[in-house]
Amino acid sequence: MANFVDRVVLHVRGGDGGHGCASVHREKFKPLGGPDGANGGSGGDVVLVVDPQVTTLLDFHHAAHRRAESGTQGMGDMRTGKVGQPLELAVPDGTVVKTPGGEVLADMVGAGTRFVAAEGGRGGLGNAALASPKRKAPGFALLGEPGRERELVLELKTVADVALVGYPSAGKSSLIAAISAARPKIADYPFTTLVPNLGVVQAGSERFTVADVPGLIPGASEGKGLGLQFLRHIERCAVIVHVLDCATLEPARDPISDLDVIEAELAAYQADLDVGDGHVPIAERPRLVVLNKIDVPEARELAEMVRPELEARGLRVLEISTASHEGLRPLTFALSELVLAARAAAPVAEATPTVLRPRAVDDAGFTVTRRQSDHVYYLVRGDKPERWVRQTDFANDEAVGYLADRLARLGVEDELFKAGAVAGDEVVIGDGPDGVVFDWEPTMAVGAELLAGPRGTDLRLEEHHRPTRAEKREAFHGKMDAKAAARAELWAEGEDSAPVRSGDPDGKGDGGSA
Repeated sequence: MANFVDRVVLHVRGGDGGHGCASVHREKFKPLGGPDGANGGSGGDVVLVVDPQVTTLLDFHHAAHRRAESGTQGMGDMRTGKVGQPLELAVPDGTVVKTPGGEVLADMVGAGTRFVAAEGGRGGLGNAALASPKRKAPGFALLGEPGRERELVLELKTVADVALVGYPSAGKSSLIAAISAARPKIADYPFTTLVPNLGVVQAGSERFTVADVPGLIPGASEGKGLGLQFLRHIERCAVIVHVLDCATLEPARDPISDLDVIEAELAAYQADLDVGDGHVPIAERPRLVVLNKIDVPEARELAEMVRPELEARGLRVLEISTASHEGLRPLTFALSELVLAARAAAPVAEATPTVLRPRAVDDAGFTVTRRQSDHVYYLVRGDKPERWVRQTDFANDEAVGYLADRLARLGVEDELFKAGAVAGDEVVIGDGPDGVVFDWEPTMAVGAELLAGPRGTDLRLEEHHRPTRAEKREAFHGKMDAKAAARAELWAEGEDSAPVRSGDPDGKGDGGSA
């Protein structure tokens, strides 16, 4: 089973935001307490953090899908939903974050470096937050926004001062084991080293790191062998050390030809010029040539023969033996000098300046474009319209009307008119499978209040004048006077309409018997 992985595809998703709550406060003797639905909690972010204790991407190889905690839904009585905890993923120092298309998103160098890989969704507003003087009792709440989902490519580029390069079985692993505390696997067959090994070397008072890069072969820059997988580990190294095998028994091989082949592969390798030390071409970095295995008599003779030619090329040459440790101390001090010179020449790291990018004056925050495939439709793109659509409960008519009002205030309707849209045209807000399609009716946005009265109102909560005691007394007496006047009027009308008896012209009886 592999225990070192330097490239993985990671699928991350932020936590979903919790839905807002639509609730009305109810209490004894206070039946109309108003809306008290609270907001939902926001979802957690997925964050990559550089951890010096992590040296491989193996964990992501076994578990490539990671998701942060979601926020919980808001509740009545103004109980806000819980905010989702962020998910922090530890990555090795030197990890480069890319898109599947190769765009570099982050170059994570230095302990504690952080990168938000996927943002959590916002929590939806409850009806208490949506209430206003004109909308006193909203019967709806906003939905939580889904967390962002992304596919990322993580590549590990070893952070070391010195890189040991050479053919397989040139003695690189033996060298790093001899000058540091690293204990890589060492055997007498090619491609023993399949993963980069790091070692810390102490030369006097100076300390530096050395990387043992797996063996390279002709065509490594084109992907032959495992070249492309390990050439990336050379990109960040300030000094390159060629370890040449002077005791090889393979035909048609000698230290000069080995050096030419490796140099050609390094020159052909195209590093990421926008990442870390990739700004400095590999061909311009300081070199040092190590002629190894001089404990073998034939190898010592060969080293003495090729040394003048290598020095004629301007290369510094050292003869060593990892078996007898001959020449190792001068080598460590020579490497220390090169590393110190490279560190001194490196630019001083400066804090990243804060860049403010205010929105342009003529930027409406959205765009409306006319599209045509098999039919004509109008595409609306923008952060606000798309977020509002995601947070709308389309099963609630009042929520849909609230969305229409927001879009109208934002100016979407005016832009649709300018783009040539007419009633009944298809309008799409958002792109891809998350886009919402509807038939545009301008009157639904402008005159929606005419359909069913003002949305979000409740007559029981409308403010009205509370009469004083004197006004109540005056109204009572007025009512009594009005009733007395009405009775008197009715009595008078009854008297006027009474029938008159025969033989009694004045309407009065004689009171006698017949």
